[in-house]
Amino acid sequence: MARVSSHVLNGMDGTHADGIAVTLSRIDTRESTRIFAVDTDEGGRVSVEVDLTGIDADAIYEIVFTTGHYWDKRNLQFDAKGITREVVLRFRMPDRHKTYHMPVILSPNSYSTWFSG
Repeated sequence: MARVSSHVLNGMDGTHADGIAVTLSRIDTRESTRIFAVDTDEGGRVSVEVDLTGIDADAIYEIVFTTGHYWDKRNLQFDAKGITREVVLRFRMPDRHKTYHMPVILSPNSYSTWFSG
């Protein structure tokens, strides 16, 4: 099994971004197929095993971090609503036994991400 994981950090104050809804879908078909839907834990982390048996190695996946609600709950000194409401990453998982780790650093106006596996 492959593993999809992330660590989401608040770039404004360095804290863990907990409670962010995260969904993974396979999108290379006519209809997207949801693989999982979870929330980041208190440490801002997500780690889910994904069964890729019988899946084409070139399949395209989309992971969505729904960040708007996270910022809405913060007592920010400016209006961050409507700026960055989602972080969407599209990628392949060609190795059925690898960990695909995509950390995200958030701010209301931007984000940074990278792949480490």
